[in-house]
Amino acid sequence: MELLTLDFVKPVEGVRAFSTVRGEIEARKPYSQWNLCDYVGDDALRVLDARLQLAMSLGVDLDDLVMPRQTHSCNVLTIDEHFRAMDIDMQERTLEGVDALVTSLRGIVIGVNTADCVPIVMVDGQAGVIAAVHAGWRGTVGRVAAAAVSEMCRQGASAEHVQAVMGPSICQNCFEVGDEVVDAFKQAHFDLDAIVKRNAATGKAHIDLRVANLDVLAAVGVSIENIVMAAHCSRCEHERFFSARRLGIASGRTFTGIIRK
Repeated sequence: MELLTLDFVKPVEGVRAFSTVRGEIEARKPYSQWNLCDYVGDDALRVLDARLQLAMSLGVDLDDLVMPRQTHSCNVLTIDEHFRAMDIDMQERTLEGVDALVTSLRGIVIGVNTADCVPIVMVDGQAGVIAAVHAGWRGTVGRVAAAAVSEMCRQGASAEHVQAVMGPSICQNCFEVGDEVVDAFKQAHFDLDAIVKRNAATGKAHIDLRVANLDVLAAVGVSIENIVMAAHCSRCEHERFFSARRLGIASGRTFTGIIRK
């Protein structure tokens, strides 16, 4: 399994952040090759195999992969020893409706699944706290990344020490939206001049979700110098990363994760 390494501005010893790469694509099969998300219509055995392959690549057990069942919420969950002591059914119920994870445990892979939304991994190397965030436009409007930073701070981190990296996600040129989405950002007091542009030919609005999330993080004290913007567009590079805009909702998801070894 090929993994795209996500580099923080300042390397943190023992911390690895990454996004999965689709791998070998089969024609007319929008889930090929590596999809780890188990609630988007893929075959359960294929998903399990992908998770096993990732666990082996990272040198962890399958139970050490923790990912939420996302619903475009702003809910943040801390993965601690209490969570680890739960049985599988209780863990799954606890992960329902969660869009960001935080942990200070070692050897645990936390991550999120995306197919155009912005995945963000964060670390405070001094406090030993990591986070993974799923920020679609709804989560961005609700400032889910800020909620994750707040939870990191409750676990001992400090915003000025937090570093963030955004994984593969849709670029502004590809992210055409209706005016109701623009209005949602306006009502949430985002700087529209910074994140919205209009296509001269169509008049349609295009939102820069990456810049919007940068602004969200900066507003809660994360230094812009410690934020790495996404280097890949999921829609432009749909042969490397899953894109719902290209493949439809019934398709795979790119997993973006982080681990403290």
